[in-house]
Amino acid sequence: MESQMIPVDLLISYVFQIHTNISKLESLRPSKQVNALFTQLVNLCTIPSTIDVRVLPQDLQLKRESLINLCGQAEGLMELEFSTFITKTPKPLNNLNLFPYYGNYLKLAKMEYNILAENGSMSPKKDIVASDEELEKRMKFVTKDVMELKECLGEYDCIFLAALVGLSRDEKVKILGHLRKYMKEGGLLLVRSANGARAFLYPIVEVEHDLVGFEVLCVFHPNDEVINSVVLVRKPFTSS
Repeated sequence: MESQMIPVDLLISYVFQIHTNISKLESLRPSKQVNALFTQLVNLCTIPSTIDVRVLPQDLQLKRESLINLCGQAEGLMELEFSTFITKTPKPLNNLNLFPYYGNYLKLAKMEYNILAENGSMSPKKDIVASDEELEKRMKFVTKDVMELKECLGEYDCIFLAALVGLSRDEKVKILGHLRKYMKEGGLLLVRSANGARAFLYPIVEVEHDLVGFEVLCVFHPNDEVINSVVLVRKPFTSS
């Protein structure tokens, strides 16, 4: 049975009523009220709809930008609280499923893995990951503005650009141009985007305009509880 479409006007009204309620909160840290509002928002934005947020008037665009910022802050606080909690458990990896959106994150990761595999990317050796209890020894974390990273970007076969890196259109385009300049030729860039009502939660990357200079390999828009769209592009080889 097909899901029923929600009328665009009704969707907009509901979304911005939730935005008003979220804006009145004293804190975006996880709580019963915060969790309820964002769960309501996510559920609303995953109902099938024909909306194209790019054509909304300027006043609603500003509200949408505000909502995306609030969502990003709340998501960061939720992940911070959970990561702080889980590091205090005896076996953190065994408790990942306690995270409220674990299933959603897992689906997104599998979706991205499949897209990479289907487009010729080398598959990671899952047996190596599964047999190693000290994953952190093979991982490196660098906290830095992406615009400050230059030649080192050419060391990677694949780069992921998270949805909340570059909240405004101008910022996103600037970052994409920077990555294109310093990535290796033939390197893959996996960009998280949003489509339809999901674009009330995350910024949109417009494939035709924002990814100039890249070869587009795949564009995938989910139709389940997963929020992010995935765009896979490649930096072309320079003609010799």
